[in-house]
Amino acid sequence: MEAGALSGSAERDRWGKQQQRQRWAEAAAAPPEGPARRGAGRVRRVSDFVRNLGLWLAPRRIHEEGETPDYRFSLANERTFLAWIRTALALIAGGFAVDQFLPDLRWGIRVGLSLALIGTGVLCAFRSVHHWVRCELAMRRGEDLPLSRFPSVLALAVGAVSVTMVVVVASGRG
Repeated sequence: MEAGALSGSAERDRWGKQQQRQRWAEAAAAPPEGPARRGAGRVRRVSDFVRNLGLWLAPRRIHEEGETPDYRFSLANERTFLAWIRTALALIAGGFAVDQFLPDLRWGIRVGLSLALIGTGVLCAFRSVHHWVRCELAMRRGEDLPLSRFPSVLALAVGAVSVTMVVVVASGRG
């Protein structure tokens, strides 16, 4: 039984190396990035986003791509998705809490902070689905997992709202 497991593992390693060589060959054959192609990456990301929107509501189509990854990786991807959803819910709840439990703040400040938190929560929820789809597709295609700036953007947004709330509440200008 161990011999079969080793040969399967060796087969996956060999397949992974072939995939890596193919990606390197494709990258080497691609035209060089230059001033004329500066916006091309952004356009491709937007078109990928639009194409992946259809996959949000049709996960069966994801299963048509590539090969099924080890189920543990798919489950880990789902757990990450659920963690992002919990973060989105917490941000939205925080926005409602600011509006309801800080009535002494001026209306504009209270509503601004509330909307900033709720808006960030909504973006986080949408981004979680998009990231789940991208990671699932990458695993099925044998590609590297996609990188994302969103965690940094989210941290900056939450930090900015938090600092603003501390300043407003501490200064008593609310």
